[in-house]
Amino acid sequence: MSKKMTITAIKRAKGERKLTMITAYDALFARLFAPIADILLVGDSLNMSFAGRGDTLSATLDQMLYHTNAVCAGAPEAFVICDMPFGTFYDSATALHHCLRVYQETPADAVKIEGGTSHAAIIRHLTCNGIAVCGHIGLLPQAVRAEGGYKVKGKDEASALSLIEDAKALEAAGAFAIVIEGVKADVAARVARSVTIPLIGIGAGAEVDGQVLVFSDMLGLYEPFTPKFVKKYLDGAALIKEAVQSYKNEVESDHFPSTEHTY
Repeated sequence: MSKKMTITAIKRAKGERKLTMITAYDALFARLFAPIADILLVGDSLNMSFAGRGDTLSATLDQMLYHTNAVCAGAPEAFVICDMPFGTFYDSATALHHCLRVYQETPADAVKIEGGTSHAAIIRHLTCNGIAVCGHIGLLPQAVRAEGGYKVKGKDEASALSLIEDAKALEAAGAFAIVIEGVKADVAARVARSVTIPLIGIGAGAEVDGQVLVFSDMLGLYEPFTPKFVKKYLDGAALIKEAVQSYKNEVESDHFPSTEHTY
């Protein structure tokens, strides 16, 4: 990308072109992704992908601040969203306090908040105080224990209407975009048509305004589990293992370091 994405540009993309969002957690990968992706999301998924946890609930605000700063340092030209971790936005005052820390302690452009109509007032409070918010509806990873697992949404008309209500409430609260996760494709399409801001899908079909994936999933780096909605664009784990095995073989056979790699 030739110049930094803006909220205005993100909102104008609705109906014009699909947006590409990808997770990033450090400067190294952020630097690789930034020239290509529209938005970098510092997701609380980091504790699943890289800390071996079973869900996202263990991520702390201090962790998110650290990783957001790393991403922003590696890709200062990128539009970066910081995922607000579990427990940091249970009421308006708490949410503003923690989001102000994100803005004051990192160069992040926006935050992401999970929740629909139940969190609209909180998001309104944030946007009225200068915090740019990306919403998140549908399957909510931070509600996994309360719901007893990861459950696809939009399976009946009542659920579909509830999701539409969620999206409209977040738009009215000032959200500039919404992530919709784990929702039947036909319902996600209806939700996308119900609002004028971009709806970015993950496991929500193609008829939305963009897509987001966890980079370790789409690059084939995370081996324990691959969600149905993930397409692997690279068999990264196999390639890395092959490279490390070659390194080990050359060390043991005295082929590395060679004269070329010696001072």
